[in-house]
Amino acid sequence: MRGLIYKDVCLFFKGAEKRLLLIIGAVVVLLVVKAGVYAGLMASIMLGLTMGIQSVMNFSSDETASWKKYQMTLPVNNFAVVASKYASVVCILVPGIIGSIVLNLISSVVYHQWDFTLYGLSMAVAALLPLAWTAICLPLTYWFGFQSSQALGIIFIFPMFFFIKNFEDGAGFSALPQTVSSYLLLAGIICVTLFVLSYFISVAGYSRKE
Repeated sequence: MRGLIYKDVCLFFKGAEKRLLLIIGAVVVLLVVKAGVYAGLMASIMLGLTMGIQSVMNFSSDETASWKKYQMTLPVNNFAVVASKYASVVCILVPGIIGSIVLNLISSVVYHQWDFTLYGLSMAVAALLPLAWTAICLPLTYWFGFQSSQALGIIFIFPMFFFIKNFEDGAGFSALPQTVSSYLLLAGIICVTLFVLSYFISVAGYSRKE
């Protein structure tokens, strides 16, 4: 199983380069335009989503390489195969949290403001968003195929535009930390619970196709 986890983590970092460059570009825009000191938090949200999406994108590489045919020859059961995917998601949370700290450091240095509440919130969303995304998309992929999770990603883009527009037209970015922190504990419990439950749903979906 360790070999499967290693394979997924390697695929993650191999495919994440272009998306991370997009995040860097977005950070520059946020710093220059409206987000100000909150650019680190907003960028951490994008980083968390990107890491969740990239974790699911590994299935595309598996399909291209016909990985499942080889995987079926390995001495691992269905529980271990699916568990390796979920374990690889947990492994990439650490670099995600480190990335959120770096993004906030850049924002703090540029604007000479050091709000450590923003650091805590950024690290939390960088960890919880990949869990939430994969908790939804991995079962979809195992039950209905990789295309279904891709469709979900496209659908999710539109609410993101409304989310950003809301904070520009409403109370502004300054309201974001208070809004997020109010529901952070509840969101954490929900994300972890969904992540665990989705594992068993994914095992059922994977076993159904055997």
